[in-house]
Amino acid sequence: MRLTRLELSGFKSFAGGVELPFDAGVTAIVGPNGCGKSNISDAVRWVLGEQSPRLLRGGKMEDVIFQGSTGRRPVNVAEVSLVFDNADGTLPLAYQEVVVTRRLSRSGQSEYLLNRSPVRLRDVQDLLRGTGLGADAAVVMEARMIEALLSEKAEERRALFEEAAGIGLYRDRKKSTERRLEETAADLARLDDLVSEVQTQV
Repeated sequence: MRLTRLELSGFKSFAGGVELPFDAGVTAIVGPNGCGKSNISDAVRWVLGEQSPRLLRGGKMEDVIFQGSTGRRPVNVAEVSLVFDNADGTLPLAYQEVVVTRRLSRSGQSEYLLNRSPVRLRDVQDLLRGTGLGADAAVVMEARMIEALLSEKAEERRALFEEAAGIGLYRDRKKSTERRLEETAADLARLDDLVSEVQTQV
């Protein structure tokens, strides 16, 4: 499996449709400050399921949608696709080419697509797990993140690592599950009280 192309439309500074081909071997993305290099790494992180606007250098997820510029109107949808050559069958799909897409509209509607068919984020993560691109893989690190890791306090550095590794998502799920367990325990206690009350009346 090999990444062959990155397609962007309406994502951050990429207002129109842009295709970036990746040949075999090493690919370097170079250019002057402000030309969009960091937005390319953000796009890869985003299409792979990044849920933190902070790690995408924004305040809210809608910030990834092109906001407009001199001579260019804002767009309403951001879309990014990663195109993989799957000729070696690394991905368990009967396709020579696999396209993973994420789309977000200003209305907040978000969707993931696999070869243009709607799927869940979990489906994308399960597909890519173990390939070096899944949720358990190394993360995309930018220069500014490395600088932040070197300069921030230990507690903030730990929070950045946890966020990058997706631990925050699991912590939130754990809290939600614990809250549901507490609610269920309270419901069971109320049922026990009702059963006891009924038994005393019989």
